[in-house]
Amino acid sequence: MFEKLRELYRIDLAIDLGTANTLVHVRGEGLVLNEPSVVAMMRRGNQPKVLAVGADAKKMIGKTPGNIKAIRPMRDGVIADFTVTAEMIKSFIEKAIGKRWKLSSRLIISVPAEITSIEQKAVRQAAHRAGVQHVYLIEQPMAAAVGAGLPVKEPRGSMIVDIGGGTTDVAVISLEGLVASQTLRVAGDKFDEAIVNFMRKRHNILIGQRTAELIKIEIGSAAPLEPEIGIEINGRDLISGVPRSISVSSVEIREALEDSLRQLVRAVKATLEKTPPELSADIIDRGIVLCGGGAMIKNLDQLLSEACSLPVFVADEPLHAVVNGVGIVLEDLDGYKRILL
Repeated sequence: MFEKLRELYRIDLAIDLGTANTLVHVRGEGLVLNEPSVVAMMRRGNQPKVLAVGADAKKMIGKTPGNIKAIRPMRDGVIADFTVTAEMIKSFIEKAIGKRWKLSSRLIISVPAEITSIEQKAVRQAAHRAGVQHVYLIEQPMAAAVGAGLPVKEPRGSMIVDIGGGTTDVAVISLEGLVASQTLRVAGDKFDEAIVNFMRKRHNILIGQRTAELIKIEIGSAAPLEPEIGIEINGRDLISGVPRSISVSSVEIREALEDSLRQLVRAVKATLEKTPPELSADIIDRGIVLCGGGAMIKNLDQLLSEACSLPVFVADEPLHAVVNGVGIVLEDLDGYKRILL
């Protein structure tokens, strides 16, 4: 009887806690929230006050006065600001389910593959501070593989490359475990940073993070396009100090991303080199699956396919692969308990 009552009042959640975006899946309801991992804080004495979280806070980046700061509490896939992360998780939970939150509820959070025990503890503590009693962790490449429909429970090799905002996870999976993996601190944020630096050096113009992200999405590519495309952007001239508009081509942005993409290719090759021969044969047959926001860079699959001499595919829902996978695990915790940390 007690168990039935607990089930009745319990609301289980799955969170893809990303450096760039946080997505929330509610058991029985599916994906209910997808917002930027940004918090706007206002200084008020020694106690900063949270002004906005998510999309509202992201609008403030680069536009706030001195007493207000829009920050991203997640850096390189791990918690950079413990207190703010806890506030962010609490806010997203309240946005997702309102007043229905119950102490008996369970929460699964995705984390990078090579997260340390100290970083794991920080994630758990942030979730507990947000009011969650039962917290489980799952590695992001494993969650992405489940979300992409790969046979993670079978004795067959599957390779996933999850390019998020702060980290890129490369992993070979078999029998509910990571056989070979590597976490690279080169992902969406580094791509944006590379574009900002390129614009400063090549055009003597300073652009913001949001403009760099727009350029990456609109014309970023990993291999030549047919035809090449361009975009007009606004920034501040570093010589005159006044606003200026310039046209930028996909050829230039490919040059800006070249070093970051080279590191990505090296990480994939290094993981393949650590893979047992029997599983390598499976990967030759099944190929490599890309997911995450970075997987949407134009012709990235082509670049990796040529570099590794393997078929490369982009997942059906690359942006939602991780949260979909965590959601599938949430719906069948007993069936997937071996893949939880």
